[in-house]
Amino acid sequence: MKVDKKELNAVVLDVLLKGSPDDHRSGFKREPLVMAVGTEQFKLLELVPKKVEINIHERIYIGDGEREKIERVKRRIFYQDLSQVAKLELPFVVEKLVLENEQIYVKFFNTSVPISSKLHMLHLLPGIGKKLMWEILDARGKKPFESFADISQRIKGIPHPEIMIKNRILEEIEDPDVKYHIFTSK
Repeated sequence: MKVDKKELNAVVLDVLLKGSPDDHRSGFKREPLVMAVGTEQFKLLELVPKKVEINIHERIYIGDGEREKIERVKRRIFYQDLSQVAKLELPFVVEKLVLENEQIYVKFFNTSVPISSKLHMLHLLPGIGKKLMWEILDARGKKPFESFADISQRIKGIPHPEIMIKNRILEEIEDPDVKYHIFTSK
């Protein structure tokens, strides 16, 4: 489970040059907004950009100190606050981040532990039941997994582990009632 901390980088999901459509102030009073997802904890954020060009899927620095393209982090938002464009882009961005950080997620397969006597962290991945869980535990006991390709080669019931991870991350982001957050922060 992730420790809640500040995001340092984010990937742009949408750029709203005329601000939020929910902002009922007249046009000249609205500020442009950027909707983004954090690269480590997948926090959804609303950012106020500087007067520079920002593109969808662009990685931007949002941590403390001198920011090149972002004036400030306005607020944390939830899935339902995203624009339609941002909702459409989110799965592609999450999949890209999972693939870029493959070793973090392979480590999850190698080190996941039981949550309770009846629930294992692996059960939280879509498509993993008891049989597949025991197969994963047995395989990693013989030799730790090295990559997504290694997982899919050794566990025939998991042809695309990266998609299972992506789908779990999206579930944690989209559903505010998810009890266990293994890849995102609440």
